Amino acid sequence: MRIKVIACITALLLFGCAKSPDTETIRLYVRASQAYENGRFTEAMEILHGQNSFVPALILRAKAEYFSGDLSAGEKSCRRAIKLKPSSSEAVLYLARILREGNDLTGAMTVTESLLADNPQDIRALRLAAEIASETGKFDEAAIFLDRASEFSAESAMVLLDRARLRWIAGRGDEALEDLSRARAMLPWDTPLLRSISNLENTIKRVM
Repeated sequence: MRIKVIACITALLLFGCAKSPDTETIRLYVRASQAYENGRFTEAMEILHGQNSFVPALILRAKAEYFSGDLSAGEKSCRRAIKLKPSSSEAVLYLARILREGNDLTGAMTVTESLLADNPQDIRALRLAAEIASETGKFDEAAIFLDRASEFSAESAMVLLDRARLRWIAGRGDEALEDLSRARAMLPWDTPLLRSISNLENTIKRVM
């Protein structure tokens, strides 16, 4: 688990931050990430209490605050992260979720639509937009958002099918079957892709 967290932080430092944080900031972020992954949200919040310039730490703190029910603090952390890095889709998504939980449905939809304008294939944002539309009685609009999410889910299923083929070729049959199971669950309707999934699944099971 610790290796996984450190790998994620390395990626963040390489691609997500204009200025590298100091060693102490990284150490605190690692501790907070582990606490968060284990559901200890209050602990994660406390560890990151004084972090106001490292965007990944701000986002992690905002998420911990959101899941702890401290919406006011979560909103402040999200807005701080967005101010430092406007392109942070994770911060924007959680700001929308926080606004929705606070019954600011208009604000939540505005933020969600801005996120979709930058990334129209974001399935999480599409689902959130559909939920907000439903809550405001715009059921036709909600259906449109869900239709779009379903289309992109099918594309994600194709990625899993491709990876399953590679894993099967590499002799990793169990992992290939796991990918195929996930791909099947993502398909919103009966498509030719479902037959491809079933054919490969049957082939692997026969050989195994």
